[in-house]
Amino acid sequence: MDDNKINNDYDYSRDTLYELIEKGKDALENMIEVARESEHPRAYEVLSGLIKNVADVNDKLQDLNKKQKQLNDEEKPQVENQQNNYYLGSTSDIQKMLREDNVIDVEAERVISREP
Repeated sequence: MDDNKINNDYDYSRDTLYELIEKGKDALENMIEVARESEHPRAYEVLSGLIKNVADVNDKLQDLNKKQKQLNDEEKPQVENQQNNYYLGSTSDIQKMLREDNVIDVEAERVISREP
């Protein structure tokens, strides 16, 4: 998908969620007044549902930001360097080499003696 479209969709979704949160906060204030004045159980039930909905929209906003961050992280190339070294000799070969005090120069592919 085009990066410009992704960014536009993200911005649009983010703006929509902000608007929903702001409208939900206004509705909460109004519903608090209705619940106080009526003291009706149903009004408090509706108020609690509205509180939950506003909290859910806040969670969706956080999820949206997390997903956008993941998309941005995926676009950056990950550089991974891994070097595997294998020794194909036996343990007796290693012991012999250590006793003789030889070092293997991998780049030159030759055995160098440490003896002076």
